[in-house]
Amino acid sequence: MALAANAHGRVCTLSSRPPTPFGSRSMVTMPGHHVQARFAVRATAERATWLPGLDPPTYLDGTLPGDYGFDPLGLGEQPEDLKWYVQAELVHCRFAMAGVAGILGTDLIRVSGLGNLPVWFEAGATKFDFANTTALFFVQLLLMGFVETKRYMDFVNPGSQAKEGTFLGIEASLEGLQPGYPGGPLFNPMGLAKDIENANEVKLKEIKNGRFNVSKYNCLQDNPVVTFVIC
Repeated sequence: MALAANAHGRVCTLSSRPPTPFGSRSMVTMPGHHVQARFAVRATAERATWLPGLDPPTYLDGTLPGDYGFDPLGLGEQPEDLKWYVQAELVHCRFAMAGVAGILGTDLIRVSGLGNLPVWFEAGATKFDFANTTALFFVQLLLMGFVETKRYMDFVNPGSQAKEGTFLGIEASLEGLQPGYPGGPLFNPMGLAKDIENANEVKLKEIKNGRFNVSKYNCLQDNPVVTFVIC
């Protein structure tokens, strides 16, 4: 509490109430008058977490795209493990987005009569005239193994897979912007993330869409299983 004189020479009493979670309130009292000062709001920006009021782990400091402090098992406690899980989530999200698009796209072609395609969960039993199932399996194993090996080597030694002489002279087309974010005309033809260090908004959109499609794919996968079990 403090005493002060106003412009008319009257003695005023100025008192402050204890601050509240939303701000503080001041009172000015004069003889014959009771004036309340304007209420001041003090807003504090809080970090968004997957569970309101949760204190996120110290190693999830909000710098990663889509980091909402979710790691109940503590899998990313070690820095090297966290780097790996970040890349693993990216790959799973991208596969889920491609898978959901493939399921919906082929179903649309089938139901519209544009093509005679099998239902997606029965596609594995379909025989093709141009190759048998065993040959297709080994071709897929070879191609996917090559791509995943290249991706792993770039994770271990960033930029190593874009050096001259590493891949048939088209290394410039495979030059990565960051581990997990390939660039060049093949993977970034529209140049949406040329400045990858400041592309946080694009990264966040990708990881959000990816997580949504992971959940969507699980629903699509569980639906025929549950349907067949019930029937």
